[in-house]
Amino acid sequence: MKLYHLCVILYLSATVVWRPVLSAGIEDSSHRSEIEASKYLENVNHEMAQWANQYALADWNWATNLTDENAAKKLAISLEYSKFSKCMWEETVKYPWTTYKDPNIKRQFKFMSDIGTDALPEDKVKKLEETIDAMQSLYDKATIPEYCDTNSNRTLSFEPDITDILANSTDVNELTYMWVQWREATGKKIRPLYPEYVKLNNEAARLNNYTDTAEYWIRDYEVDDFRQRIECLWNQIKPLYLQIHAYVRSKLREIYGESLITKRGLIPAQLLGNMWAQEWENLNDFTRPYPTTDDVNPTSAMINQKYTPKKMFKMAEEFYTSINLSPMTPTFWERSVIEKPNGVDMECFASAWDFSDSKDFRIKECTSVNFIDFITLHHEMGHIEYYMQYANQPYIYHGGANEGFHEAIGDTIALSVSTTKHLNKIGLLPNTSRSCEADINYLYKIGLQKIAFLPFGYLMDLWRWDVFKGITTEDQYNCDWWKLRCSYQGIEPPVTRTEEDFDPGSKFHIVADVPYIRYFVSFILQFQFHQALCEKAGQFDPKNPSSQPLNLCDIYQSTDAGNALKDMLKLGSSKPWFDAIELLTGQREMDAGPLLNYFNPLYEWLKNENERTGEYIGWETNKEVCLKKGETSQP
Repeated sequence: MKLYHLCVILYLSATVVWRPVLSAGIEDSSHRSEIEASKYLENVNHEMAQWANQYALADWNWATNLTDENAAKKLAISLEYSKFSKCMWEETVKYPWTTYKDPNIKRQFKFMSDIGTDALPEDKVKKLEETIDAMQSLYDKATIPEYCDTNSNRTLSFEPDITDILANSTDVNELTYMWVQWREATGKKIRPLYPEYVKLNNEAARLNNYTDTAEYWIRDYEVDDFRQRIECLWNQIKPLYLQIHAYVRSKLREIYGESLITKRGLIPAQLLGNMWAQEWENLNDFTRPYPTTDDVNPTSAMINQKYTPKKMFKMAEEFYTSINLSPMTPTFWERSVIEKPNGVDMECFASAWDFSDSKDFRIKECTSVNFIDFITLHHEMGHIEYYMQYANQPYIYHGGANEGFHEAIGDTIALSVSTTKHLNKIGLLPNTSRSCEADINYLYKIGLQKIAFLPFGYLMDLWRWDVFKGITTEDQYNCDWWKLRCSYQGIEPPVTRTEEDFDPGSKFHIVADVPYIRYFVSFILQFQFHQALCEKAGQFDPKNPSSQPLNLCDIYQSTDAGNALKDMLKLGSSKPWFDAIELLTGQREMDAGPLLNYFNPLYEWLKNENERTGEYIGWETNKEVCLKKGETSQP
């Protein structure tokens, strides 16, 4: 019997035209055998890869040059891609795949039976795409007036202007201005679009046989009790977060005074060095435990050694090849955008791209010569390595074992890259003897990135899950957001918020329709992966208390570690995540134990220091931080 050929891609001028093409003599697909199903999968995987390539090209062209013309081209190809996806889905669900014996065939059909928002009618697919693009365009093009500027009318972009001010200023009024104005320029303008986005996403979820988008988003994790597992992981980590929070609050109180930061109160969000208070590394210079001990900050060495963005990327590639992973392809070096071109509006949020043809992989990053960007590009290159390792899998398996896996790989490598041991090797730090003080400072700096992030990484989707489920209604968007931020992060806004504001919309992932729990998951997984790789590299023994601490391990040049990692990456999403993690770690669960093991010296130090200074662990507040419609603030 001839294969059923789903769709043909015809290139006429610059237009992609979709047409279904049926082969003759097709019988009722409900009687198709596994052999026929296997042939169908082979064909449709090829077609999906072709379409993914075309969409990625259009998306890339728009993201690197934010013109109306490129937006229109992206929307056009997206709508054609949607037609193809619906065509594929309608044929796929006719197969009796649940009765098949081959688990690989069943898994591919299961994945293909979910087509996301493409299940919507064509007009609603278009409406949803336009809504997301409109929100994202408002975000990407947002600027704010310069602080205290009454003459020049100069505006500030988020990168690098606003981020630099938040990172370096200690002027409370200036920080408050930046915080408020960014939300005026983004979230407040985006709010009118968000309810339609929620409505259409939920319609699509129901067409895929899920109750709402929250359930659709967490299907990737393939366990029924996913939300309970995440809450348990958070409760494992919370004692460490509370200690860091109490310590940072005490240091900020020394700088800004008791009138702004009370001993038992919430921390004002604008003082934490980051627009969303999601990581606090910019506080390190004036809060680190041992201020007279030199900080690990290779940025000055990078500048003195005349590093360029290209050299930074080459250094990252060399790390991966040293552990027997793959070099970047020629296409990568030809087509990646690693610096922001002059005079071009582009999306500067760093991202890694797979063009689904086994050779075209790219990174988009507005790179500056500093250590933070050096670590970021290692993270993005981790995505590229993952893409390359699973490129030979069927297209439907081109993805991480779960969404958190993809985010974890580059960060796992960064745990080695950021060690003093590694920085000594590559000439970015002088060779100095280790000290307990330096180790605590180092762990504290990493903790300001990793531990401070975890409640934010959790609550982003806690909020969206409740929105999608209708628990948080449109008239509660902002105040429910602040309930979570107060409860989980222990922070407060610099000024009272209202339901006219939309503070979640000041964050890229909210407006760009990107699930966020993957980052929380990745922060758990990266320490599990790191510990397993360090054991394989012979640099850590969990059974030997006198062995080298986990935070000092550097897997650079360990092919044993790299080969073990490669074996897991090659699986893509062909196996459930618990099978993939078992292959590397021997465990079938996500576990915060390795993270706590890594930070244990810091945890013990913080407990002792907070007890010594009499710090309150946790926070109390009677303050109203957000007013619902019709409410007024109390005196």
